[in-house]
Amino acid sequence: MFKNAIVRKPCPSMVSGLRDQDNGDPDFERAVKQHSDYCDALRQCGLEVTELESMNQFPDSVFIEDNAVLTRKCAIVARPGADSRRNETEGLAEMLSCLYESVYEITAPGTLDGGDVMMVGDYYYIGLSERTNAEGARQFIEFLKQHDMDGDTIQLEAGLHLKSSVSYLEHNQIVVTEPLTNHALLSEFKKIIIESEEAYAANSVWINDNILVPSGFPQSASAISESGLSIVELDTSEFRKLDGGLSCLSLRF
Repeated sequence: MFKNAIVRKPCPSMVSGLRDQDNGDPDFERAVKQHSDYCDALRQCGLEVTELESMNQFPDSVFIEDNAVLTRKCAIVARPGADSRRNETEGLAEMLSCLYESVYEITAPGTLDGGDVMMVGDYYYIGLSERTNAEGARQFIEFLKQHDMDGDTIQLEAGLHLKSSVSYLEHNQIVVTEPLTNHALLSEFKKIIIESEEAYAANSVWINDNILVPSGFPQSASAISESGLSIVELDTSEFRKLDGGLSCLSLRF
């Protein structure tokens, strides 16, 4: 069960954030409203939410999940793969040291985005992507092993992050897009397959037996609901324009 979440408020400069596709510029005021609704949903799921101030010098800083991974036993500060995001983590280790006895940091030449890390209990799946390299994953797994945890890597052929394509919904269940459906490392999971036209919904989030699902993807919402899971649909249209999803907006622990 999660008890806490850390979020970072959107900044006006997010309109110039990174994106692979041009789906138009996000509307900042609408993004602020969507982010507020997201925080309310976290609270309704039983979490205490800490809201960090915005960082206008870093347009993508609202996507705080990429900055760190918070495990049951330690915190690992990431080293974002995009140069423009590299310094978003400044001061984060010091802040997390108030919450964790053990805080580690990924160092050069390693890169790691938290969006590439999927937690399954004390085992972690790390996507090797344009943002996370093999050295970053190696360091991450070494930190885990110091606390009797472990992990493995999944080479990604498409998608920004691992959790753009697969998310763990607890109870040995995942939502997964078709390209990863038959991956050997995911063979033991019960799968809810997300169709290609609704691939964005693969980034859904389990929080204390509630599943946050992006709104506007009825087939996916129905499939998740039919599995007996309680869903909460949230509008993330403005964050989607920056390739961001539900998990990207918080650190949950």
